[in-house]
Amino acid sequence: MTKTTIFHALHHAERPLILPNAWDFGSAALLAAAGFPAIGTTSLGVAVAAGLPDGTGVTRAETRTVATRLARLEVPVTVDVEGGFSEDPAEVAEFVGQLAELGIAGVNLEDGRGDSTLAEPGHQAELIAAIKARAPEVFVNARVDTYWLKRDQDSTLARAQRYAAAGADGLFVPGMTGTTEIGKFVAAVPVPVNMLFQATGPSIATLADLGVRRVSTGSLLYRAALGAAVEIADAVREGRPITADIANYRQISALTEAPAEQ
Repeated sequence: MTKTTIFHALHHAERPLILPNAWDFGSAALLAAAGFPAIGTTSLGVAVAAGLPDGTGVTRAETRTVATRLARLEVPVTVDVEGGFSEDPAEVAEFVGQLAELGIAGVNLEDGRGDSTLAEPGHQAELIAAIKARAPEVFVNARVDTYWLKRDQDSTLARAQRYAAAGADGLFVPGMTGTTEIGKFVAAVPVPVNMLFQATGPSIATLADLGVRRVSTGSLLYRAALGAAVEIADAVREGRPITADIANYRQISALTEAPAEQ
């Protein structure tokens, strides 16, 4: 099976797909080596690592560069493309098509925009349909940002159903945490539902019971890595013992020695 076929199948497995989000080749390769069957990217991590703001549509080149590197992995990769880096359906579709040609299995496409507004749902549906026409094999995870941006939450289900009708393979509603509303949402849409893991939200077991098929870590791992780096630097500066379990140089260096998939 191709990586794209495998990625689609992972959304219909017995348990939800736990999708960790990486920001560069090293983080992605390490997560793959830890046994995660698929890897996503975090747009925050990709943007900030490049010294750019997240969610403003300015990281098209950086996103493609990261995707090119991550496509070498033996596991499927899905790439966060923010809002598609354009409002032109043909341009968005061509960008995703190029990612597919690299070997990327999926994309995450959000309807939130850089000015904290929501895209008109009909236009967002056009973007999704254009992607599926250009690269039908790609798993399009349509992100509905009504809860994330705390705007027009009453339109969440209508938006999601419209995106599914346009060809979205999955639906993602970050910020939705109530078990009742998650359960009703899952029951009302025809495609697998993705939720964002939040420490204060439902457990993985609860999300599984509610029918959620994918749980993403979002920017959590990137933020945790930065926090850990500062904490260890402080420990070195202050002469405190370092108690974290840290991979050695050879372990990390060896990640780049893995053969690319043929």
